[in-house]
Order: sequence, then C-alpha cells, then structure tokens
Amino acid sequence: MREFELVATAAAGLEAIVAKEVRRLGYDCEVDNGKVYFKGDEMAIAKANLWLRVADRVKIVVGRFTATTFDDLFEQTKALPWEDILPLDANFPVAGKSVKSTLFSVPNCQAITKKAIVSRLSEKYRRQGRLMESGALFKLEVSILKDEVTITLDTSGAGLHKRGYRVGQGGAPLKETMAAALVLLTSWHPDRPFYDPVCGSGTIPIEAALIGRNIAPGLRRDFVCETWDWMSPDIWKQARAEAEAEANHDQWLDIMGTDIDHRMIEISEQNAIEAGLEDVIEFKQMQVADFTTEKEYGVIVANPPYGERLEDEESVRELYREMRAVYRNMPTWSVYVLTSYEMFEEVYAKRATKKRKLYNGYLRTDLYQYWGPRPPRRD
Repeated sequence: MREFELVATAAAGLEAIVAKEVRRLGYDCEVDNGKVYFKGDEMAIAKANLWLRVADRVKIVVGRFTATTFDDLFEQTKALPWEDILPLDANFPVAGKSVKSTLFSVPNCQAITKKAIVSRLSEKYRRQGRLMESGALFKLEVSILKDEVTITLDTSGAGLHKRGYRVGQGGAPLKETMAAALVLLTSWHPDRPFYDPVCGSGTIPIEAALIGRNIAPGLRRDFVCETWDWMSPDIWKQARAEAEAEANHDQWLDIMGTDIDHRMIEISEQNAIEAGLEDVIEFKQMQVADFTTEKEYGVIVANPPYGERLEDEESVRELYREMRAVYRNMPTWSVYVLTSYEMFEEVYAKRATKKRKLYNGYLRTDLYQYWGPRPPRRD
C-alpha cells in the first residue's frame, strides 16, 4: 500500500484531543493550528474516518510548496503526480482560500490550480480537449498561507460530525464532534454516572454512550473515498469488521439526559434509537431545579443557553443560579458547563477549577470545569 501524508482538521482548541485520538490509532502526528498531520496508508484513511470523534475531516495532503506568482502555482501544481490519485473521469472541483499571501485572488488561484491538474492529466492519459468529469467525486482545496501552498483532497465527504443518527434537532444544535470533545475533556469513566441537564436533542449523552461502549462514531455512515477505484472495498470491510469487534456492547452505562421541553426529549429518544442506544440512555422531561440523586462521583456536562439576546439574559442567569443551587448538594460530582456568557462564574457563584477556551461554531465559548474528588479505588 502507498503511504500518504494525511491531515485531520479540527476546530480551534480541539487539536490536542484529535492528536490523542490519532496516536491511539497507532500513528505519530504533528499538531498545528486547526490541523493534526500524520502519515498512513489506505487503511489509515479508513480507520481515521471511522474512529476520529472530534476531527472535522480527514484529508490527503497532495502537495506543499511556495508560490508567489501564478506561474509558480501552475508549474508546481502540474508537477504533482495527479494520475496516481485522479482517474481520467474524476469529478474534481477545486475550492480555495488565501491568507496574507501574494496570490490573494482566490478565484484565480482555484482556476490556475484546476488548469494545471487538467494539463497534467491530459498529458498522462493522452487526451485532448475537456475532461468529462463524469466519475467519482474528488474534492480538492488549494490553501495559501503566507505564500505557502497546500493542496488537499477530502476523503470524508460529509463532515465527520454527521454520524448518521441525528433524525431531529433543536434550534441551536451542538455538533456531534464538539459534544464528543466535551465528554473527552471530562474525568468521566464508563463506570460513573453521566448526566446532561439541558440535553436538547440528546447529542452529548449519545456521544458519551458511544465513547463508553467504544463504538466507532463513523460505523453508521459512508465516506466519499469509498467510491474511489484505488480504495479497495476489502479495506473498508476489514476496517469496519475490526471496529465492530472492538465495540463493547455489554458495557453497563448510567447515562441520563433531561430537558424542560418534552419535544426535545422525544427527539432525543428518536436519535438514540437511530444510534442503536435506546436501551443505554434514560431521557426525562425535567427542570434543572428538580434534579436530585443519591449517586456519587458522577459527571455533569451541560451546554445551556448562552443568553446571546438581551431579552434572554435574565432567564439564562436564573438557570445558572438553579444549577448552582442543585449541584452544591452533590459535592462528589464534577461539573462541566460550556457557555459564551462571560459573567458565568459570578452568576454561578463559584470560581471554576479550570477554564478552557473553545469555539462552538464561530462563537467563542469557555468550558467551565468544576472538578469533584476522585472516586475511591475499588479493591
């Protein structure tokens, strides 16, 4: 098999988690802003798409070089071995972006890159005129940062957050990749209780269950590279079989999600059914203030409303006060709250053990972490 330079893209602040996931798959990696680079073969492409919970996409780095003129861009793009990747009938749209670079016109950069690839393929396949582009999809991107060009090929297709289980959602849904990151940033272990008091469409509890049972998040979906002639179906068959074998469907879990809106609970239950986890997660319609428990050493992860609109601010502040009133009676529990509300600690009336900056989409947020004591060791 060939070795490729691969890159897993990620939201700002989540690169270290993606790097940990890549290393868990057995690949050394390097971390950059929003990117984790590693090397691997076709099996690595399949495993990364199936297993990376927090990455946005997995791409092949086709080439990297410096270019300050369109001639540079054309010639160095044409010099890349495109015939090893793109068949004669490949459908290969070229997206682009340019930041702080001499070549600042993105449409021109896209057009020159496309022209160079067509020229290379026409020569290698001995064809004249336009290429038909009637075959499989190969989505390319030319990205230029400070005159450094990186051309990548997307292997994922739809973003990796699209697990395939979400049949319904609320007004401001949390991406599955971010939900998984929130779970992985906690101290939770599958033998401890897990609770989401404002579960919305159930994404955080579902991602926790997938993690708790070691179920690969990409098992229920397809990827664009499965349509490529050089990605053998046997690779995907083997990768999926190995992922199925690694799942621990017998792992007992104590996971609950609640929401004040009964419609969200119905959506959560449908999503859990679609994920094959309806017997794992308990969903209940409940106000935050009504939650009580005798359980100890659990973990709470919440993505409550942020109060972005002024008319919502007081109701959001009241919700935060209710959370504090309930959770102060649960001293062994750890609490993690994601919000963009800058006065959260003041309203919650407790300084966080740790605060971590994250981006929920384009919105800057903070993950306020309140660590409880470690559970006692079991003999």
